[in-house]
Amino acid sequence: MWILRGLLGIVVLLALAWALSENRRRVEWKGVAWGLALQFLLALLMVKVPVFQDLLGQLNRVVRAVERASHEGGAFVFGYLTGGPSPFQTVDGAAAPSLFFFGPLMMLIVVGALSSLLFHFGILQKIVGVFAHLLRRTMGLGGAEGVVVAANVFMGQSDAPLLIKPYVGHLGRAGLMCVMTAGMTTISGSLMIVYASILEPVLPGIVLGHLVVASIISAPAAVMVARLMVPAEAGEVDHETPRLEAGTHGVVDALLTGANDGAKVMVNVAVMLVAIIAVVSLVNKALGLIPLDTPLSLERMFGWVMAPAMWLVGVPWNEAQAAGELMALKTVFNEFVAYLALAKQPPDAMSVHSRLITIYSLCGFANFSSIGILAGTLTALCPQHKKIVAGLGLKAMVAGTLGTLLTGVVIGILLRP
Repeated sequence: MWILRGLLGIVVLLALAWALSENRRRVEWKGVAWGLALQFLLALLMVKVPVFQDLLGQLNRVVRAVERASHEGGAFVFGYLTGGPSPFQTVDGAAAPSLFFFGPLMMLIVVGALSSLLFHFGILQKIVGVFAHLLRRTMGLGGAEGVVVAANVFMGQSDAPLLIKPYVGHLGRAGLMCVMTAGMTTISGSLMIVYASILEPVLPGIVLGHLVVASIISAPAAVMVARLMVPAEAGEVDHETPRLEAGTHGVVDALLTGANDGAKVMVNVAVMLVAIIAVVSLVNKALGLIPLDTPLSLERMFGWVMAPAMWLVGVPWNEAQAAGELMALKTVFNEFVAYLALAKQPPDAMSVHSRLITIYSLCGFANFSSIGILAGTLTALCPQHKKIVAGLGLKAMVAGTLGTLLTGVVIGILLRP
């Protein structure tokens, strides 16, 4: 029964993308078929084949190692603020708790440094190149587009387009849509590790593996939905593959550059969370003034809209409201806020299967603030595309949301409730 509902979800989501298409007659259904096939094939390999399951298990051990390393580095610099030995005790006699800014967010510095080293030694480029080649051969993606889509699995939405800086000006409307949708449908490797740390109590020992799978299988979903909504014109696709070269000079330079980049992201995330959570709190207090038996909140209101979508994805109706509220938080604000809310949910709010589907569906940057981030990045790289990029912003956010929902459907079908 859950498989039939998942298949219905796929049909409805693809039909919606097609209905929003700029040119329904130019849609290449071969690319759509390949997109679905790659999603199911990659997901099957990673969640069903023992070798890949072992590899994903090892990744979770890597998270624990990075957490410990971040803690040791942070404790040396910031002491008890990161959970190190406390010079005092709280009123109830317990040790002073570590602060969020100096805890999970501190990992962004370490992960940024490690990512920069992998790029410096050419390891990340090889992984991106293989995945870009796969997308080019199966879905007919252009060389520059393929690199950005593949890079978005590991890098941030504002970092990946920098890899094809000389080629951005040659991208057409469909290419820009593909680049923007890929940025909306995946998350960066650094945030994967932070989210895995936050969600560890929800699904102990397996969270990072699932986040990696979600980001990888969302890449073909991004291409599929982008090409449905903005089909490529004849002769628009350029298959020339950009060369990816590290701009760092030596190991120390790579390490310091990556650490500085990670620190910038850490501060940006912290500032964003302060503003967003404060605004949500103020709005919810205002809504709470409405005399109702159950107080209104933004989560509840947007949850009513997203609940049917989460039911289509595979969440039972009695849990769809809770999942819909999380999806609404992610869409209106961002996935960081949504994952924090998921980690605080009571255990009986959703089943393990529903939590998995929700984690996959939340795994993307499709939100309103990302429109500004992508528009700013692509406009800086190619000012002449400013009007096209601005016009595609909302469309790319919708496409990114549909892409992550498709990813949730796929994992919901493959894993038995």
